[in-house]
Amino acid sequence: MKYLLLAAAALPLIAAGPAPDPVELRTSIAALVAFGTRHTLSSATDPARGIGAARTWGAGRFAAISRACGNCLIVERPSQRFDGPRAPDGVMVEDVIAIQRGTNDPNRVIIIQGHIDSRVSDVMNATADAPGANDDASGSALVLEAARILSKERFPATIVYALLSGEEQGLWGGKLLADLATQRGWQIAGVLNNDIVGNTHGQGGDHVANRVRVFSESLSAAADLPAAKTMRQIGAEDDGPSRALAKLVRRVGTPNAAALEVVTVHRPDRFGRGGDQTPFLEAGYPAVRFSEAVENYDRQHQDLRTEGDTRFGDTIDGVDFPYLAKVTALNLAVARELATAPAAPTGVTIAGALKADTTVAWSPVPAAAGYRIRYRRADKPDWTDHRDVPAGSTTLVLKNINIDDTFFGVSSLAAGGAESVVTFAGAAPRR
Repeated sequence: MKYLLLAAAALPLIAAGPAPDPVELRTSIAALVAFGTRHTLSSATDPARGIGAARTWGAGRFAAISRACGNCLIVERPSQRFDGPRAPDGVMVEDVIAIQRGTNDPNRVIIIQGHIDSRVSDVMNATADAPGANDDASGSALVLEAARILSKERFPATIVYALLSGEEQGLWGGKLLADLATQRGWQIAGVLNNDIVGNTHGQGGDHVANRVRVFSESLSAAADLPAAKTMRQIGAEDDGPSRALAKLVRRVGTPNAAALEVVTVHRPDRFGRGGDQTPFLEAGYPAVRFSEAVENYDRQHQDLRTEGDTRFGDTIDGVDFPYLAKVTALNLAVARELATAPAAPTGVTIAGALKADTTVAWSPVPAAAGYRIRYRRADKPDWTDHRDVPAGSTTLVLKNINIDDTFFGVSSLAAGGAESVVTFAGAAPRR
């Protein structure tokens, strides 16, 4: 067991593969911009312009990537009809997904996604040019680059690469995929939603190329009242599934923080805005949103025009491709960690009221090579200490660590050191 402990300490990250290529990212965004508009209500049948042509191109890119890896991807185009205020006559929404099936634990799934649709000032204008270079061709290009690189590797868990439609009309592509995950019984380890991830010049003139924001909810949107009360009683407000996923993103990104700092924002999204992580949160799945550190609102949801010295519109010259490559690399590292690590432990509890010691217990994870018991003082946001135990263990007594002053959690370890999301430990206090 000493070897496992040393390996886990020395390998906080899975060994990185090839770096994302800014040229590949530019090529993908240029191709998407060339479809003129990708509005969800634009033509689904025109071979050169509109959402249908863009989705077909995306499916073709996935197919080519699959051929290069020996047909390792299953490409699907699930669809469903939606209607709402932004599509009063209804519209057929279609996602384009590529499934890289896991080797040992294929029902455990990591999703890397971005939305392929675009819009201008009038959300109902389906004919005007809407290049959507940053919102969200940047996220779509990231997804394709992730598929190109990660498809050359093999993982115990499944990775799903997803190009979603209907985001601007009502987060419908996310709803379609979240429903599909439920129908297929996928055990979602994490959803990485990438939306507006390529710009580094902010509205106020600041230039930030070394930070990315990761938004996460605290209390699960799907939690019922008893679950919410339990979280309150055990102090788990900052350690729900999505917040724990965000903390994993920050941990994975920490060794490269000088190049790209991960700023975990403790809310589901920006004020007055939404993203395709939301339908997954509403379905009870852990999900986070990646967004650039500073936004330029003149280049989002705008008609192409110039007013005085100000240019409006989401054009490709507003994308910083080296920055987008760094955000892509972070997504790759997180996906590798999640897809290589075992499932997170369940049934994690603590005991020790009116005692000097605390006992942490958890249910065994079949593929775990060991477990990491993490703990921190109860006024701290991040885990500060840990103890590692071998695979056969399901309890650990922490001597002279008081249950009232400390938060606890348990993660699963792979033999090479990959670590799952931390499952917060606790039981409702007795009255």
